[in-house]
Amino acid sequence: MEFRSYLIRRLFLLIPVLLGVSILIFGLLQLFPPYQRAMLYVTDPRQLSNIDEIIELYGLNAPVWQQYFTWLGQVFQGNLGWSKVVGMSVTDAIFNFLPATLELAIFSTPIIILGGIWLGTKAAAHKDGLIDHTTRAGAIVGWSLPTFWFGLVLLMIFYGYFRGLFPPERLSTAMSVLVNSASFTRYTHLNFIDGILNWEWRVVFDSLRHLVLPVITLSVVNIAFIMRLMRSSMLESLGRGYVLTARAKGLPEKQVINKHARRNAMIPVLTVSGYIFAAIVNGVVITESIFNYKGLGWWAWRTAIQLDVSSILGFALFSGVLFVLTNLVVDLLYAKFDPRVRLGGGVK
Repeated sequence: MEFRSYLIRRLFLLIPVLLGVSILIFGLLQLFPPYQRAMLYVTDPRQLSNIDEIIELYGLNAPVWQQYFTWLGQVFQGNLGWSKVVGMSVTDAIFNFLPATLELAIFSTPIIILGGIWLGTKAAAHKDGLIDHTTRAGAIVGWSLPTFWFGLVLLMIFYGYFRGLFPPERLSTAMSVLVNSASFTRYTHLNFIDGILNWEWRVVFDSLRHLVLPVITLSVVNIAFIMRLMRSSMLESLGRGYVLTARAKGLPEKQVINKHARRNAMIPVLTVSGYIFAAIVNGVVITESIFNYKGLGWWAWRTAIQLDVSSILGFALFSGVLFVLTNLVVDLLYAKFDPRVRLGGGVK
């Protein structure tokens, strides 16, 4: 019952936060003239020849508060405007490019979190030893690598030198034709999963081959960050009284580290991991652009360089809602994971 009431309170708190996000985004929208803001209300490219009518219909010269509620009403109806870059509505564009980014998140996030936790735990357990020095040096190198440079190096080696071993984009030309044919059913638009559901193992292996380089690029940098955070948190936990008590009782060192110290050390890592997942789903612009991996990041990059106002604002709204919901999930996990947290708020 306590957790349920906490959940209800957090859900109610979402309402003013989401309204605040929408007001901030709408405030930025006011920096553009009415002719550009009119793109937010276009649902068909034929309407582009009647921009003056759209301005009049949606009151884009009306008081700001009236424009806000008009725009908010359109958002609730799923109308975020027209994306000139890809020639479809912004809502359709988000749903069209989201599966590609989800694939990156699904494969990258477990590697980042589990790899970072494992390496951080090992480094802390062997403080100032060879493992600790090696992992710390690796973390410094990984965290310092520019993403665009590292991605390009991987492309030159595994696509150039090894003659297309791990190519860019999502699928090869032949597999793209197959997944868009009438014989292939698109259940989720995630190539890996749809390939399994259609029993098309060629699609499964081809999608995995195209995922290797972007997943490595994302994982190397973020594992370094998680590892350093986990190491410092583990070192703090290993110095606590309950760990010293467990050792005094004669418990095996492996049990002390994995059962007693790591559980509490994972709390800050858990918080950061949620935001890493949200950042990947939100669209990793540099990684997707380098590998021509057409996800949300690739779309956001194209819309930004062409100043596609409706697409930029739609992407910003999606990002804001995503991070607000991620914050809710992280808070709920934190309350479940840490026994010191009072569900009514605060820490013992």
